[in-house]
Amino acid sequence: MSEKMLEVTGDTFKAEVLDNPTPVAVDFWASWCGPCKLLSPVLDKVAQEFEGSVKFTKVNVDENPELAVKYGIVSIPTVMLFKGKEEPKRLIGLVDAQTLREFLA
Repeated sequence: MSEKMLEVTGDTFKAEVLDNPTPVAVDFWASWCGPCKLLSPVLDKVAQEFEGSVKFTKVNVDENPELAVKYGIVSIPTVMLFKGKEEPKRLIGLVDAQTLREFLA
């Protein structure tokens, strides 16, 4: 995991994601997930491009199943974008950098 990606847990999710004034992208992933591993460098690249305007975080669904259930994660990787009190948007599956940029814009 790159230094641009902050690992969040059930204990830190509210403070790092929900209460954050900046839009927050949350990558729901697992260590055994092949597509998750392929998405990781794409997220790292896009995180550098969006530095300062979008915060990037990761949630390991095996270690934080309560968050996966709460947000209805049934397929990984799933990237959710939280913007204040708005309903989060979601992007499911392996995507390229351009698709991720458009999702975050």
